[in-house]
Amino acid sequence: MSKRLVVGNWKLNGSLAANEALLGAIGPVAGVEVVVCVPFPYLAQAANAVATCSAHEAAAGIRLGAQSVSEYAAGAYTGEVSVAMLAEFGCRYVIVGHSERRALFGEDDATVGRKVQAVLQAGLTPIVCVGEALVEREAGQVMAVIGRQLDAVLALTGAEGLGRAVIAYEPVWAIGSGRAASTGEVGEVHAGIRRWLAAHGVPAGQRLLYGGSVKVDNAAALFALPDVDGGLIGGAALVAKDFVAICRAAVANGG
Repeated sequence: MSKRLVVGNWKLNGSLAANEALLGAIGPVAGVEVVVCVPFPYLAQAANAVATCSAHEAAAGIRLGAQSVSEYAAGAYTGEVSVAMLAEFGCRYVIVGHSERRALFGEDDATVGRKVQAVLQAGLTPIVCVGEALVEREAGQVMAVIGRQLDAVLALTGAEGLGRAVIAYEPVWAIGSGRAASTGEVGEVHAGIRRWLAAHGVPAGQRLLYGGSVKVDNAAALFALPDVDGGLIGGAALVAKDFVAICRAAVANGG
């Protein structure tokens, strides 16, 4: 299994001054791969900060990521950002299909699949977000929903392509609510995703992240679960000491 992966999703937050302070306070954490996914306008600033850090730290492990990407390579698509543009800034990862993109901006499963395909074709790593709404959980449809979401990706990328992605389970009802799923719920779903991947011929060893309100006080318990390989962190990624503490919890509970 690859080393643990902790991804900070800044969402629609940041300023030049705040970013400088935050990036300067994070630094790499030995034993874990750290990724910061910043808003598009701050990619250059973040890229410079990451390069400076990597040049001076023996334990360099900070990578740059984006929060979304266009499915299109170029053309008359005003406001879109292509994967080639992200690559020019040194992005290594791209979040695709976040629940907020699905719910607020109308990205359906097919669109997510096409975006994942574009990211893979450019040699970057997509972080594919999957997860259920509360009504779907209460109806016992958790794995049916996640299976449908993954099927749309698999249809375009094949098992080998999907195997090169990172998958992040984010129960929609826990995003930004401050309410995390219980360790039992998380463990059950992550084990279900592992079974789904194996049943569909996806190569073993894929990293599965948990992304539902991970905080300092629950990170250790979540990362100690056998099928959790790291986290997709929202609000806590904007507080340097909290984000670093979560990264260290991933190392300490890496099995």
